[in-house]
Amino acid sequence: MPPHVQPGAYKDVVLFLATAGVVVPLFRRWRLSPVLGFLGAGVLLGPFGLGRLAAEAPWLGALTIDNPDEVAQLAEFGVVFLLFMIGLELSWERLRAMRRFVFGLGAAQVGVSLAVIAGVALALGQTLGAAAAIGAALALSSTAIVMPILTEQKRQHSLAGRTTFSVLLFQDLVVAPILVTLTLLGRRGGAPTLSPDLLLAFAPAVLGVIALLVIGRLVLRPMLRSVARAKSEELFVAACLLVVIGAGLISALTGLSMALGAFIAGLLLAETEFRHEVEVTIEPFKGLLLGLFFLSVGIGLNVPLLLAKPLEILGAAAGLTAVNAAAVFGLATLFRLRARAAAEAALLLAGAGEFAFVILGQAMDQKLVDRATGQALLVAATLSMVSIPLLAALGARIGGRKISPADLPEAQGEADAEPRVLIAGYGRVGRLVGEMLRRHEIAWVAVEQDARLAAAARQAGETLFYGDAARPDFLARCGLANASALVVTMDDPDGAEAIVAVARAMRPDLTIVARARDARHAQRLYDLGATDAVPETVEASLQLSEALLVEIGVPMGLVIASIHARRDEFRKALNRPEALGGRTRGRRANREPGAGA
Repeated sequence: MPPHVQPGAYKDVVLFLATAGVVVPLFRRWRLSPVLGFLGAGVLLGPFGLGRLAAEAPWLGALTIDNPDEVAQLAEFGVVFLLFMIGLELSWERLRAMRRFVFGLGAAQVGVSLAVIAGVALALGQTLGAAAAIGAALALSSTAIVMPILTEQKRQHSLAGRTTFSVLLFQDLVVAPILVTLTLLGRRGGAPTLSPDLLLAFAPAVLGVIALLVIGRLVLRPMLRSVARAKSEELFVAACLLVVIGAGLISALTGLSMALGAFIAGLLLAETEFRHEVEVTIEPFKGLLLGLFFLSVGIGLNVPLLLAKPLEILGAAAGLTAVNAAAVFGLATLFRLRARAAAEAALLLAGAGEFAFVILGQAMDQKLVDRATGQALLVAATLSMVSIPLLAALGARIGGRKISPADLPEAQGEADAEPRVLIAGYGRVGRLVGEMLRRHEIAWVAVEQDARLAAAARQAGETLFYGDAARPDFLARCGLANASALVVTMDDPDGAEAIVAVARAMRPDLTIVARARDARHAQRLYDLGATDAVPETVEASLQLSEALLVEIGVPMGLVIASIHARRDEFRKALNRPEALGGRTRGRRANREPGAGA
């Protein structure tokens, strides 16, 4: 009886996971982008690397990828998840603010690069339809490589970073029209004529975008609220995956790219209370699938063809890089960008992108471009993609200091204000704290794990996010790195202790004020690093005492003085100097930097 599990069927998956386990730590230690590692591993493990030697040394077959097409199909989801995350980090307001660069600079770059590359192809003997397909394929840059590099270098909000993203966004928007146009050109034998059929061909794409917007507005938030109320982490993960993949499939069914559908879904969720929790949930999937995407790009590098025609392919890669870089730099300066920022953006956008494989593949299937030419151009496109991390490093040196988002003319006044205070828990106590902060005009952001409370706060117009504040990555996305203080108002003792411990580990200098159930609980919070812990029982007794003393005729001044003295006694008793963390150490740490001033 054959076994139910066929180990060989999982070989490619195991190889990828092993590669990720080796590449990521090793390249981080070398301070290099893991992208280069995945690309190199793809070349090594692919059919043009060790795969060519497997016939002579069968044992090498265990170290090679057997099904590159299946890997590439799964790897496409890496781009889908990336665009979804980009959408989450934006908003409709930000997108509207960037419209001049998206539809101005982005459209100009695509038009200029396409025209120049198509002109060169015509001069080399290609037909008009083939030249248009080649120009369209090679004019688009790589979102999947450029954006992770910018994020890793924390330059996504620099002037060059925002400009680069604007151009990439327009490029993603035009992929669908390009593919539709190629299909029509293939049917007409390569004759690019404008007709009603061509215009009608874009109708499904328009309807697809409208459907995504309508369905998203009506369904996404209620669905996630329902899932959140179930308080099941597994169910929430499943719902997030459904949103990303479902939006991508709806987009694909209407002729658009899956990545664009996922981007729209991300935009719709960016204004909801679930934004940061969804980001934290999706991040591991995005990282793995992007690694798989880069691996598939390396697998597709036809090394024998490169060795057979080195001058032609290397020349095409260099020419492609030069054309795109020159187009971006020239147009960026026309849009009044600083020379350094324009040069950095030009280097980031110089290489070809992942959609070159899609567009050239369809062009070859439609017989617009012959196979030999298409394969050579794909190798040249792959080489230009491999060079992007090196070009990005050079661009970062040229770009110099990081510039805030507000330096973009379209972004003036649009950047999110960093919260001065984080409120963990937005029940009755949290709302009162938020009200007092608002009276003193102090910016704050609240975090709540109860879906009902989060929904009510959002409907009231409060700045609140749904999620677990005990997760370090979630706290980081909520702005803990730049916050002045954290207020923990939860009535769950274990939850409060977990949040205090995590926050103190992330920010040793942070002021943490926590709500405690009683004196014993307050002691534990001080031990975990709370700056102040306020026991409910102690404060209630002090307030009762204050009211009683005033009513029986004790002067108000004496009452207030005695209440404050008793409160200080409690604090001194609870916050002993030898405690791990706490008010004493926190105050000393806060004074030390300025001691010599």
